[in-house]
Amino acid sequence: MTQEPDESDVTLYLRISDLDIPGDGKESPLTGEVGSGNRRKARLARKARRISLPLLRARIWALVTSHAPKYPRPGRADWRRWIPSWRQWLGGVLTSVGLTCLLLSIAYAATDIPDNLNTYATQQDNVYFWADGTPMARTGWVQRQAMPLKEIPEDVRWAVLAAENASFYSDSGISLKGISRALFRTVGQGDTQGGSTITQQYVKNVYLNQNQTISRKFTEAMISLKLDNRMSKDDILEGYLNTSWFGRGCYGIQRAAQAYYGKDVSELDAGEGAFLASLLKGAGLYDPTLSSANRARAVERWSWTLDRMVDIGRLTKAERATYTKFPEPLKSNPLYDTGEQTDYLVEVASQYAKKAGGISDKDFDLGGYQVYTTFDRNRERKLADAVAKARKQALKDDPKAAKTAHYGAASVTADGRILAVYGGPDHRTQGYNESNSTTVPAGSAFLPFVYAAGLEHGVHESRDDEATRVTGETLYDGNDDVPVTTPEGPYWDRSGKKVAASNDGDLSYGQISLHRALELSVNTPFMQLGMDTGLDNVRATAEAAGLLPASIGAQVPALSTGTSTPSAIRMAGGYTTFIAGGRRTEPYSVRRITRNGAGIALDTPTPTRAIGADVAEEVTSALTDAFSTAHPVAAASADGKVAGKAGTTPGDTASWFVGTNKFVSTAVVVYRIDLAKSLEPLPLKGLAGTDDDSVPYGIWSGAMSPLG
Repeated sequence: MTQEPDESDVTLYLRISDLDIPGDGKESPLTGEVGSGNRRKARLARKARRISLPLLRARIWALVTSHAPKYPRPGRADWRRWIPSWRQWLGGVLTSVGLTCLLLSIAYAATDIPDNLNTYATQQDNVYFWADGTPMARTGWVQRQAMPLKEIPEDVRWAVLAAENASFYSDSGISLKGISRALFRTVGQGDTQGGSTITQQYVKNVYLNQNQTISRKFTEAMISLKLDNRMSKDDILEGYLNTSWFGRGCYGIQRAAQAYYGKDVSELDAGEGAFLASLLKGAGLYDPTLSSANRARAVERWSWTLDRMVDIGRLTKAERATYTKFPEPLKSNPLYDTGEQTDYLVEVASQYAKKAGGISDKDFDLGGYQVYTTFDRNRERKLADAVAKARKQALKDDPKAAKTAHYGAASVTADGRILAVYGGPDHRTQGYNESNSTTVPAGSAFLPFVYAAGLEHGVHESRDDEATRVTGETLYDGNDDVPVTTPEGPYWDRSGKKVAASNDGDLSYGQISLHRALELSVNTPFMQLGMDTGLDNVRATAEAAGLLPASIGAQVPALSTGTSTPSAIRMAGGYTTFIAGGRRTEPYSVRRITRNGAGIALDTPTPTRAIGADVAEEVTSALTDAFSTAHPVAAASADGKVAGKAGTTPGDTASWFVGTNKFVSTAVVVYRIDLAKSLEPLPLKGLAGTDDDSVPYGIWSGAMSPLG
């Protein structure tokens, strides 16, 4: 029924007013009269035309209703009177399809690939390895190590593709079936699980969040289409494998290979790859170490994946037949071995890696580095066990003093490799690294450097004369409290007192050879030797052997008796100069660095000449005798190959033992400092033991055993 316009509606009037029209000799289109340019403007009165807006609406309505389908449909009976015709159905479908395509085209054009990746998509961890190549520790908030696709075996790649997206290399980046299923589940069951392609999963990993919403799914599809047109399939697959979650705190297949099998992804076979592929369905459901139900699911999925690889032609039946036993993963992630001593090792290695590799703090913190250290797992364990034993005994003997006791230790090879360090009881409770601190004096453990300086440079009886050569047989006064002299006479300190050297226990030895003096650790000859050869030469020799300039004591007579404060690492490295024939190599803790599989150039230390070979041989000989005299039983079992000596200080604030066995040098220092108050050394109060039962030597022998 046609609706009549309401007369009460506002009416639009169009009036043509009287106009003055200039004459032009033509018929007016309004009046039909001929105007004259010379004639007065004719007043044209015309009947106003009225156009009614309601009437116009009524006519349009009539036009629409005349072409609209009539319901009930004439000529149809029963319920069929209300069913649209096939033409109407077709028109509706075509219109819907057209509108949908238009909207999708607009959405595609309006969707941009984000410039910034998710934080978790770019952040990686740094992984540290023992000298034997096994994982030692990891640092960073995210367990991820990106690997180039070429480093991932093809069988492992296809295991993932077979399980997740076999048509990956031929699809457009999205799965309409999967999206439809996801939308259906969202509407019907409240989640969006279902059928994403690897491209879609990669987009979700690196550009979007994990929210299960229709809008996110739609954006994911649009970005996936664009990404599939801009990136190669290999690049997308590489990104997906490096950003996916595999459980055990791991992102990326490289970290997963290490967490589940303790090896790099490049070493995996198809069977191990098939298991890792199952974790992409949900690590909490497929990690077989969590429950028996998980194991059953993992085995079933593993077998299905291998069968699927056969179906898509990526594994022959003969090859499939070789994978009959499920590859059981490790029970726990070996990369979680941090804390206690390992964190001290990481601290030493990371500092060296950044310096030697020219890596900024910012770049190193972004992660992705594989740091292959020089640390020997067995030596580190023995050193830590020896210190733990000494610490336990100290707590038993004197609990109060033991609370402020510190035990620094390090083992260094003749070619500079740091094999082990003891940094403290636990890095998580004490960040202060006892092996690398320059806090306490070296005491009489410094004497070999003075001896080497005298042998290398000779001595001067007067300021201007030529240096006189000295040997191990050169005699010096070994009595206690012998005044130190210069060519001009006695040496006076700033307070106006003569400086005199003292021996441990105030013992006097009379005239004694330098070789024997070092063997027995007699101080007085070496304080005078330092003056005779020149304290500048003593300093230069110590620095040439590897002691840091900042740790060298003041250039006064006491320098020769060990006022310098080298770390345990530097003392161990310094003694290697003697067993390396006078050549010194800077101690280093990292032998190789890679980042995401690519090598990083390292400034690797090279040997340099510190002292003459004959000098090194004589110092080693004297240290060998020193060890044999102090520890005859141990020396006998070692066949005379061990050299070393103890180190004591006048104020009893530190006790050392530094010794070499074959090609390894180990330094141990025991001291007391109350870190809550200051770094001022405190008296040991017996914590270092006695000459016959030295705690530093006990730790050294435990770390270096067996000596033979």
